[in-house]
Amino acid sequence: MNSKSKVYFFFPEGAVNLTGRTSLKGFIEKLFKAEKKQINQINYVFCNDRTIRKINKQYLNHDYATDIITFDLSESKLITADIYISVERVRENARALGFSFKSEIHRVIFHGALHLCGYRDKKSAEINKMRGKEDLYLKKYGVSPE
Repeated sequence: MNSKSKVYFFFPEGAVNLTGRTSLKGFIEKLFKAEKKQINQINYVFCNDRTIRKINKQYLNHDYATDIITFDLSESKLITADIYISVERVRENARALGFSFKSEIHRVIFHGALHLCGYRDKKSAEINKMRGKEDLYLKKYGVSPE
């Protein structure tokens, strides 16, 4: 692994089918650069529904599993964050939407990064802008958006 990497992946509950991890980490760093943001450290933690539900309940007061929770821990302009992704939820969502797991896991990974770049997804216009950016970075990375 490149010791200068600022993006880290953790798999506390077992391996995840995520190929090309080193190039993906480099691409995430390029995404931040393209969005004119600087990162200190981004930690992606791939977990299961039970774990993310616990985090969602404890920190956000939501008693359900979700696909991603992004914690911006930045204390300066350098972005520091922990991003939790439920692999189970991503797999279910991909199946429900008729997308491949590969496409959906990458979309969610980029989605978390885009939140840290200032993109929101509460209002319809924000959701459309976020989806457009996700699609852009999926295509740039070479993954079909579906």
